[in-house]
Amino acid sequence: MLKHSFTETIFKILTDEFGEEGMQVFDRSLLLQYLNIKTKSADRGSKSRGAFGNHYAIYVLVEDYIVNGFLDDNKNYRKYPGANFSDLFTRQRELPFGKKLQNHHINSRCNDEFRKYFPTANQVPILRDLPTRKYWINENLLKVAVGKTNFVNISKAVIRIIDAYAAAKKSAFESFIEACTGLNKIDIADDLKASAFISAQLEPNVDARIFEIVSFAILKVSFSSQSIYWGWTKNNLKSEALVLYKTGRTNANDGGIDFVMRPLGRFFQVTETIDVGKYFLDIDKLQKFPLTFVVKTSEKEDYLRSVIREQAQASYGVDAVVDRYMSSVEEIINVPELLSRFNALREAGRQHEVMNEIIRQSMVEFNYDDEGQVLEADDEIELDD
Repeated sequence: MLKHSFTETIFKILTDEFGEEGMQVFDRSLLLQYLNIKTKSADRGSKSRGAFGNHYAIYVLVEDYIVNGFLDDNKNYRKYPGANFSDLFTRQRELPFGKKLQNHHINSRCNDEFRKYFPTANQVPILRDLPTRKYWINENLLKVAVGKTNFVNISKAVIRIIDAYAAAKKSAFESFIEACTGLNKIDIADDLKASAFISAQLEPNVDARIFEIVSFAILKVSFSSQSIYWGWTKNNLKSEALVLYKTGRTNANDGGIDFVMRPLGRFFQVTETIDVGKYFLDIDKLQKFPLTFVVKTSEKEDYLRSVIREQAQASYGVDAVVDRYMSSVEEIINVPELLSRFNALREAGRQHEVMNEIIRQSMVEFNYDDEGQVLEADDEIELDD
């Protein structure tokens, strides 16, 4: 069984709900085991990406089950006409960190991932009828056998577990923002705490979202001090500073583009692995357009290129093909390069620009406003420079 920092919270909830039978309920419930897997990023030191799509797909259907009274054994869930997709979709976006969630999790991703972890199971969490767009939670996964003849319903426990996970992520996020805000007030001429903090956010075990946000902030501010001269004719040139843009949220299906630079038109992809298959897939998506990879590693760029080439040669075996792919790896930016850029900015008195950008992007990513509240549908984020 996978154990992590949040597992004990799950066990406490199950003990509170079911007493001495709590552990037996966990051992016999695939749904609870799935939630245990999906909550390992509650620890802010976890490498796992903190996401809520599959959690909330289950949450809103279990909540619908409870609200409609099906904890009462006298009510037959088999006769329930089902929940409307629009109601479920609206509800998940009302939950903490849920404002930007899309429909994929309710429709397929939750079930697909559940099958990945439990390939021999003949059950999936979400049942749906496509013509009517009606949805049900799989009640068979909610009723767990204890002993030989008794069953318990884990619906309330499921809601409590997901609520506790969201609360843990909110607390970790608020601590992160508080640290950024505090470091913004440090006298950078006398204190190097900012460097230590940034270094900690680039460690291998840090949430992938945080790594991407911090990387973007450093690179954006760093590149902003550089300019190029360009124009339509050689006698009519203008100077323009380099500007880095984030293309979307960190878990977006963006075709391999995480950052885009103007006016040079450079593309950046953030990754945690040295996997030639992933690198070349991103390059293929962009039809061999050059990509700069921002990699969460301390290995040197030359070493990384040699590893990528070796993997490519093992996979393709044709130099012409390998060379074509390698020519599309424009640059590899590693953790030491990110730290070097940040320290240069700190020494130039531009630390606060990086911290402001980290706060700004974090609030966008996690759907918070500048007072620490979860954003409603029409709210916008504003942050003073």
